Amino acid sequence: MKIAVLKERRANEARVAASPDTVKKMIGLGLAVTVESGAGAGAAIPDQAFAEAGAEIARDAAGAVSGADIVLKVQRPVGPGEAGPNELALMRQGQVLIGLLAPYGGDHVQAYAALGLTAFALEFVPRITRAQTMDVLSSQANLAGYKSVLDAASEFGRAFPMMMTAAGTIAPAKVLVMGAGVAGLQAIATARRLGAVVSATDVRLAAKEQVKSLGAAFVAVENDESRQAETSGGYAKEMSDDYKRQQAALIADTIRKQDVVITTALIPGRPAPRLVSDAMLASMRPGSVVVDLAVEQGGNVEGAELGRVVEKHGVKIVGHANVPSRLAVDASQLYARNLFSFLALLVEKGAGAVKIDLEDEIVKGTLLTKDGQIVNPALAKAAE
Repeated sequence: MKIAVLKERRANEARVAASPDTVKKMIGLGLAVTVESGAGAGAAIPDQAFAEAGAEIARDAAGAVSGADIVLKVQRPVGPGEAGPNELALMRQGQVLIGLLAPYGGDHVQAYAALGLTAFALEFVPRITRAQTMDVLSSQANLAGYKSVLDAASEFGRAFPMMMTAAGTIAPAKVLVMGAGVAGLQAIATARRLGAVVSATDVRLAAKEQVKSLGAAFVAVENDESRQAETSGGYAKEMSDDYKRQQAALIADTIRKQDVVITTALIPGRPAPRLVSDAMLASMRPGSVVVDLAVEQGGNVEGAELGRVVEKHGVKIVGHANVPSRLAVDASQLYARNLFSFLALLVEKGAGAVKIDLEDEIVKGTLLTKDGQIVNPALAKAAE
């Protein structure tokens, strides 16, 4: 059975879906691996490293995909009408496609079904203990949270830690992290390591203990609604308008005292909630920095622009696209390990065939399309 690893073609994407280590592991399962030439260049993995691990190097995407049973990607394949070569046109009925397939929005899921692809979206890996090694969103968000603090520090015109010098004392930077999920918690830890005074906010009161354990203060409206603000999958729920008003008032009072704000709030399948208004930006001191990690889903910050650092009211707003890809070497290594762990559910060692066990909640939860149909419950209902 053949595995194809394609080069990523979307803008701002430097990651790759395999590493020499996972190529060796795939071969250990009895699989043949073909890697498109240049696939690992952005992650500092030359073709030679893949070849030495046992992979065949294909000259182009067509050569890699030809005869493949499973196609591995980071981002979804480029389709017709999009910038770049049409990768979907290279794929055939019965192939298995695995990657971050952006299942919400657009008509690409219907395209997978129309082509007869068996498509798995790693965004849908459930947050259960058995799936921790496959949790792509967490591994990538962890790096994004770390990088967000470094990006803030590089734009901030002051030092983060307190410094006592003969010329006087430099006060520590005050950092507010909005959203205490995986990215937010890593941002808190990183800012603390840099010596900042850190506070954090989240609609989920369950996050309070985690925030405080990292040495940060917790800022949030605490009421009955916030006690039930977490989904069974561990994500934040959409809050009521009344709660949003109360939280906005509290944050407005808090944010004007901060030097750096990092926003990380996302709701699966919906635009990112607006957390920082223009008025809040205007209340901050000139020279402050705001990093919006949700800018690709519409942004948490009013005025944030995808892929740009802009300035409003003397405050820099950082809106870098695809932040995990800005650490492509480590992001690729972690993604490849996540992907291999998931692949091992579908391939029995030496079996030479894909086994799709719909009784397995991980397999069932991530499966988007099969036999020409959209089969994921969340998407099949919307497609009706």
